[in-house]
Amino acid sequence: MTAIELVIFDCDGTLMDTEVLVAEVETEMLAEYGSTLSVQEFAVRFAGTSTDVVKKTMEEELGRALPDDYVARVKGKVNERLWREAKPMDGAQQVLDMFDQPRCICSNAGLEKLKIELTRGELWDRFRPYVFSARDTDNVAHKPAPDIFLHAASQFGVEPQACAVIEDSVTGVTGAKAAGMRTIGFVGGSHAQRGLADELTDAGAETVVKKLTDIPPVLEALALWNEEAS
Repeated sequence: MTAIELVIFDCDGTLMDTEVLVAEVETEMLAEYGSTLSVQEFAVRFAGTSTDVVKKTMEEELGRALPDDYVARVKGKVNERLWREAKPMDGAQQVLDMFDQPRCICSNAGLEKLKIELTRGELWDRFRPYVFSARDTDNVAHKPAPDIFLHAASQFGVEPQACAVIEDSVTGVTGAKAAGMRTIGFVGGSHAQRGLADELTDAGAETVVKKLTDIPPVLEALALWNEEAS
């Protein structure tokens, strides 16, 4: 076992408190086609996924095809809301000052969306150019596939077992564990429902935190556990 050499953050619902905002846009649009999903139900079901997944899933449930431009329309409306309203998670700036390891972002979202919300949250310059999008990276499958995490590790020349991933969704935790990385669940977002901590643990998170500023001590503990196991 090795020490933690790279810290990988998810974005939506982890660094940026945006899952509810996105859910508001998507549920409003889906209602036009007969969906009765509430904002909270949507956030719980689809956190960590993509609009492509939402479209396919809801087409099956509604028994009808959504318009070909549905994903593009959602993207435009979401980006407009992000420019106006996106907020960083409490402690997002502080936590980045609290550890020395290199860091990056791995997300299913597109780079355009990530740049908008991270700029709004004054976090873009703290990560660029190490913001990795599964949507915009060639030959990389979306989470829960491990691809984007393994891509990030390769960019830093770090072995997967030397990476720690912070994720707020079962989709993300599943992907990180499949990549062979240490995984910390996060339940501090406004979308986090009762029982999420247990769901993340069941998916493979080694521990769960509610505050981003609790992460550095966990990283130290993971390194200690590595030393004791070696």
